[in-house]
Order: sequence, then structure tokens, then C-alpha cells
Amino acid sequence: MLNIFFLGLISFFTDLSTEMVYPLIPLYLVGAFGATHVLVGIIEGIAESLASLLKVYSGYLTDRFQKKKLLAFSGYAAGFIYKALLIFASSWLGILGAKVIDRLGKGIRTAPRDVLVSESTDAKNMGKAFGLHKALDMFGAALGIFIVFMLLREQSGDFNYKYLFALSMIPAALGLIMFIFVKEKKLLISVNNAMYSRKAETLIREPFWKNIKKIDSQLKLYLLVVFIFTLGNSSKAFMILKASDSGFNEIDVILLFMIYHIVAAALSMPLGKLSDKIGRKNLLVPGYIIFALCYFGFAIAGSKLSMITVFALYGIYTAMITGVERAFVAEIAPVELKGTMLGLHSTVAGIALLPASVIAGLLWTVFGSSVPFIFGACLSLIAALLLVIFMKKKTASQLGKTDPDLDIA
Repeated sequence: MLNIFFLGLISFFTDLSTEMVYPLIPLYLVGAFGATHVLVGIIEGIAESLASLLKVYSGYLTDRFQKKKLLAFSGYAAGFIYKALLIFASSWLGILGAKVIDRLGKGIRTAPRDVLVSESTDAKNMGKAFGLHKALDMFGAALGIFIVFMLLREQSGDFNYKYLFALSMIPAALGLIMFIFVKEKKLLISVNNAMYSRKAETLIREPFWKNIKKIDSQLKLYLLVVFIFTLGNSSKAFMILKASDSGFNEIDVILLFMIYHIVAAALSMPLGKLSDKIGRKNLLVPGYIIFALCYFGFAIAGSKLSMITVFALYGIYTAMITGVERAFVAEIAPVELKGTMLGLHSTVAGIALLPASVIAGLLWTVFGSSVPFIFGACLSLIAALLLVIFMKKKTASQLGKTDPDLDIA
């Protein structure tokens, strides 16, 4: 688990850096550049969707060349560059460009990092491994938000956003340094009972779309469910704006996000371990139901206590879904396509993010702030229903099956 711990530290420092600026970006766009809610949705959607298109290709490159550590490092380095670009941005177009760089980096790093996590444990502890990684990730985010909260509380007059952008570059650099301690396993291929490493021979691999028949039917179903769900899971920027419109000032909004991250961090590893025992479906379904309750809560929340409650619910949903779904994809994907399938999962979700954020912005503008959350809650319930009806339980023997011509050294 030591390798997972260092991968977790990378995410810890990176998310510490990211969350020092992320909650303030929508407010910065609106306050400094006069952006509308629709424009905020478009900016968030474009950045996320462009990044998602890289995730499946990054996963494919991970499988083909087995340069997991190098790919992940380059993706995390983009996050460092993002903070620098924010300092020099003089318009909403500059913010969009910076966010695109950051999200492209995430698109590059996600699949190879997830493969590194999955290869650092066994099938019986897959949920625990992804849960530990997610817990460190979320604790870093919570600390980053706490730092912003303290800075805002001590600030008098106009807040100096660019000072915070510069400060956030420090933990981003520390995350990159952690790569020194990460070890990478090589994929070994058996050909006529002789073992060859990926580094020892050049292997021509077919494009991933020609191997679509190798994808487990349950994985195909889950990818469809993820797409439907994500159409209603708009950017967290709308949660920030909803809290702001409900009477929370900038400091209060930061505190709400800190609550969300602390809850998610505390529950990610226990719930990941639980999924190892009771099965992924038994957490995915209630996770989508809790998301629906959370979004219904955002739609009707009218007091500070109710808003705090729905942010805490969002943390529970995150702990139940994020690590568990990655463990699910990693354990049923063909070994030789693990990176591609993890990337494809992220890509499918990302493709839906642009229309999701645009739809949310339009619904907000035309019908009011509650309607986007009601829409998202309904799609989440549909996703849960599809899993209940169509997802089958996997036996331990089925999950343990691997290609006889493949092994991990």
C-alpha cells in the first residue's frame, strides 16, 4: 500500500493547490469580469469536456507504452502551469484558457494514475486502495479550502485573488516532487511460454475501438448509466452560486465546501473497504439515490442549516461513488485494456459535462435556480433504477479472471 500512499500524497498536494482557487473561480468570473451564469456554465463545460476527450486516449497510450508514471507526471505538471496562467489572465477568455490547460492535464493523468493504483494492490482490496487514494485526495482538498477560508476571514477590503493563485503553486510543486517515490510495474506478455516486458519489445496494438468486443457487458451498461447520470450532474460552480444566492457570503461558501470535502475524505476508505465485502452495486445504487436527495435538497434549501446538510450529503455521495466506480471498472476491464477502459469511463462522463453545464445554466436562467437541481436528481434516480434492473452481481471467480497470456510483474 506504500505506492498507493505516495500516489495519494500527489493527489493530496495537487487538490490542496486546486481547491485553494477552485471555489473562488465562479465568484472571480462574476465579480471581476461580469460573467453571467450561462457563461460560467459554458466555461466549466468546455474545460471539462475538452479534458475528457483526452482521457480515453491517455488510457490507450498507458496500455500501449506502459509509461504510466511519465504520463501521470506530465498531467499533474499542467496543474502547476494552470495556477501561473491564472495570475496573468485579464479576461474571462484568459480564465477559460487556463482552465482548459488544467483540465487537459487532468485528462492526461487520470487513467495512468488509476492504473498505478490498481496495480499496487490485489483484487480483494481494490475498493480499499481506491478509497485510500480518494481519502488523501479529499483531505488535501479540505486543507486547501481551509487555507482559503482563513485568508478570506483575515482579508480586509477587496480580496487579492492573484496572491492566492501564486500561493497555490507551492503545494502543486510539492505534489510533483512526490513522483520520486512512486514505483511503476511493468506489464509482462507471455508469447509461447516466454515472457517479454513492454520495454523490451515493441508491440503493435490495435486501436482501442477495435477491441470493443472485449469490454464486459456490465461495463458497457455502466458506461451508459454514467453518461445519463452525468447529464444531470452539472459543475460544482452551480452549487457555489446556489449557496451564494441563498445568502452565504464568500467565506461561508468556502466553509461549506470544506464540510463537503471532510465528509468525503473521512468516509472514502471505509466505504471502499465495504464495497470489497458487499459488492460495488450495493454501494453504487444507494450512492446515486443519495445524490438525488442531495440535489433535491439544493432545490429547496432555504436556510443555512439545510444548505450545510446538503453539502454533507454531497460528501457522502462522493465517498460512495468515486473510488468504488473506479475499482469496479479496474476489476472487470481486460488486463491489457485497463488503462483504456479507465480512461473511457472518464471520457464518457466528461462528454456529458458540457451539455450538463450548459443545460443547467439555461434552466437556471429561464426557470430559476431550483430547476437544474431537480433535473439532476431525476436523472440520478433513473441511473439508480437502471443499475437495479440490469446490473448483475459478479462472483469472485469471475472478477478474478484474467487473460492467460497476460501477467503483471
